Amino acid sequence: MPSATPLFSYRKYWAARLGPAPELPMSREEMDALGWDACDVILVTGDAYVDHPSFGMAVIGRVLEAQGFRVGIISQPDWNGVEDFRRLGRPKLFFGVTGGNMDSMVNRYTAERKPRSDDAYTPNAEGGKRPDRSVIVYSQRAREAYKDVPLIIGGIEASLRRIAHYDYWSDKVRRSVLMDAKADLLVYGNAERQIVEIAHRLARRESVSEIRDVRGTAFVVRDANGRPDRVPADWRLLNSREVDRPGRIEAHPDPYAMGGACDKAAAGDASKEEGTAVVVAAPRRRPPDPRTTLVLMPGYHAVREDRVLYAHASRVLHRETNPGNAMALYQSHGERGVWLNPPPIPLSTEELDAVFELPYTRRPHSSYGDARIPAYEMIRFSVNIMRGCFGGCTFCSITEHEGRIIQSRSEDSIIREVEAIRDHVPGFTGHISDLGGPTANMWRLKCKDEKIEATCRRPSCVYPGICKNMDTNQMPLVKLYRRARKLPGIKKIFIASGLRYDLAVETPEYVKELVTHHVGGYLKIAPEHTEGGPLSKMMKPGIGTYDRFKKLFDKYSKAAGKEQYLIPYFISAHPGTTDEDMMNLALWLKANGFRADQVQNFLPSPMATASAMYYSGKDPLHKVSRRSEDMPVPKGTRQRRLHKAFLRYHDANNWPLLRKALKQMGRADLIGNGKRHLVPTWQPGGTGGAGEGKRAFRTRYSGLPQTPASKPRRAAASSARPGKPAKKAPGKSPRKPRGRR
Repeated sequence: MPSATPLFSYRKYWAARLGPAPELPMSREEMDALGWDACDVILVTGDAYVDHPSFGMAVIGRVLEAQGFRVGIISQPDWNGVEDFRRLGRPKLFFGVTGGNMDSMVNRYTAERKPRSDDAYTPNAEGGKRPDRSVIVYSQRAREAYKDVPLIIGGIEASLRRIAHYDYWSDKVRRSVLMDAKADLLVYGNAERQIVEIAHRLARRESVSEIRDVRGTAFVVRDANGRPDRVPADWRLLNSREVDRPGRIEAHPDPYAMGGACDKAAAGDASKEEGTAVVVAAPRRRPPDPRTTLVLMPGYHAVREDRVLYAHASRVLHRETNPGNAMALYQSHGERGVWLNPPPIPLSTEELDAVFELPYTRRPHSSYGDARIPAYEMIRFSVNIMRGCFGGCTFCSITEHEGRIIQSRSEDSIIREVEAIRDHVPGFTGHISDLGGPTANMWRLKCKDEKIEATCRRPSCVYPGICKNMDTNQMPLVKLYRRARKLPGIKKIFIASGLRYDLAVETPEYVKELVTHHVGGYLKIAPEHTEGGPLSKMMKPGIGTYDRFKKLFDKYSKAAGKEQYLIPYFISAHPGTTDEDMMNLALWLKANGFRADQVQNFLPSPMATASAMYYSGKDPLHKVSRRSEDMPVPKGTRQRRLHKAFLRYHDANNWPLLRKALKQMGRADLIGNGKRHLVPTWQPGGTGGAGEGKRAFRTRYSGLPQTPASKPRRAAASSARPGKPAKKAPGKSPRKPRGRR
């Protein structure tokens, strides 16, 4: 793994003598009280300012403060003018802009593109406090306020839109957000390393236009026939087709064309046969050096017009995500292009401990008074123990944003945070709502060999099976749980983060510990589907692994004398899913006595592999070409409604739609009034069809299968929406506002 400057080894900026602020200022009055004449850095965010390490802007603000910089926060500004962007005056070094903990479009719209009425990251959940595409709008206003101040964008919205990407809400491929925001730099992933180095270099009066070598950043350069106009002399240009050939393609203008004999050699030869170009392998060369190699990706105009090239570009991007061997990428956007440096080096345990132990108040800014911020309420009494995820689920954006190398805090640091919550957070009653992270049980799990980890390009360490080089021992996590719950004043610790049950079954003692002490009656897990087709496109294990986990769950629940239930999540309308797949899932739900409550269709988030499937109709988990088989992609209101209806087969409002579909599928045998049928032949009154009345409805509906003790288990189905807080489950602590696994 390449080396990195230790995060807290920089010589502190002069303002360190002022000490940390009780809370980062959001007004001139607060700045005056601190004795500041100006801010060195002003951070603009689409979320309410909550000074808690689960909120990205608070982390970046406190990390910069620890470096000696004066940091101000502009939270949810009025974007209709520039006055709010001048609230704190002119920043000495730069503006930092983010849309918040979620992509603004995911935050504002449902999977059916309907506006949401609330916002979990806003005081009193008030909707409409942020604009569509917040990063672009905020950047424009910041430029209008102070034109010559360097502008840096980051956060999950910028991170997942760093190259040309499919945008579900406009149903088209959009340019890199860097081009539309007209920012000087984009920082992607967890940005502590990047932003600290950039701040110190700007403080040394280095021009922002000269900062081009920071890992985890992207910037705009002038384009010269499909490649950057200025490339260091010792760098090698590598065509993306040499990295991952898109295969046999029909003749069309070559998006990689650069002109010149040398460039043709770099691109490889092409032979033609009657209007078709067959891409052949380039001559074998020395292995590229990741430090001095630039991969030329298909340009924006090419991927906008050609879905095969879009899928190919997605493959190349996801291939170059390991900090140990990733190469820089370049994508032309016409007269200019976007240069992406390799990902940042993950934080060490010592660095991560220091980040989480900065002087956060762990509460919303005092200016909000008694206003309730739902996302904060979700994580108020929770502890984040790690970052990253090596699961690689195609519908999820955690791996794209945080990386697949797990960054773990030390056990002592986690215990200190539990004690801090106990001693200092108002309203604490002895219950820790979560010890988790993006995935509950990946803490301290890593590759057994650092050299293998630094050279691996697998998109997932657990699919199609758990890698033999992966350490799956979860006993250190068991030890952490035991130590934490023995602390004085701690009554109960829940585990509310998403659980990788395929990993859990590798350590039965972990399952026993979890089930015996850390489940509040219900445990959420995410098999996502039962059928092999969609599961292979999600990179999720088969339903057999769920059955193995359920056996252990039931065994240890019984041994503990507890009546506990699993709540499985399922995704409807995911790419690769057919109507028959959803029908079989509905039959499985009924056979197992589940009635889905929270149900949502797949939502294509920017840059996710599943979004590339949705847009292109190809499977970028394998090499793609014109000859690649088209995969089924549920699109359109009718089919998406149908898939959602299968998950809620028990809802009488869905029966007319299901009856019609079952007849068209040749499965009218599933329509009837017996237990083996999926939907009845009759329709109760008030549900959109002719019915028999409420009494008959109650009589017939009561015959549907129930779980033991007449307690219906509720299966929740949801698309992956990074950062969206989940609804509270009965008898269970709320989970953190992160992407679920």
